[in-house]
Amino acid sequence: MPRRIPGCGWRKAPGRRNAGNASQMTTTRLLTEAEILKMSDKDYMSENQLAFFRNRLEQLQEEILRNAGQTTENLRETVIVPDPADRATIEEEHALELRTRDRERKLLKKVQQSLVRIESGEYGWCEETGEPIGIPRLLARPTATLSLEAQERRELRQKLFGD
Repeated sequence: MPRRIPGCGWRKAPGRRNAGNASQMTTTRLLTEAEILKMSDKDYMSENQLAFFRNRLEQLQEEILRNAGQTTENLRETVIVPDPADRATIEEEHALELRTRDRERKLLKKVQQSLVRIESGEYGWCEETGEPIGIPRLLARPTATLSLEAQERRELRQKLFGD
């Protein structure tokens, strides 16, 4: 899917590679974090790196879905207690669990969007500038869509203008 890349018009930025299909990458050995960090800039978002991040995102997605199932079970197992203080404690625990699940629901959406970006060949590239996001940032936050500099600019704008 073409998109606007600063300085490139409506096309993929130079050096971008297609992610390939999943069947091609299943035979590829997954790299470790250390191996990815040692790779040169010319290997940025190579098939091996994309396979690593796809695997990491899929594991995160599975974990979030498992946690969501556990929340449903926890809420079903609610015991009715006559004491108002105990009831308030239970309700507060449920509210906390629901807030946590809401955050995970939002994260799940970002994970799924990142998986789509891998398939479209846009994963690892800043949405604003088209520059590489960087391996260290993606290892820390695999759903990142902005480079560190672009994220800092966005946060500064939000702070100044309340956007």
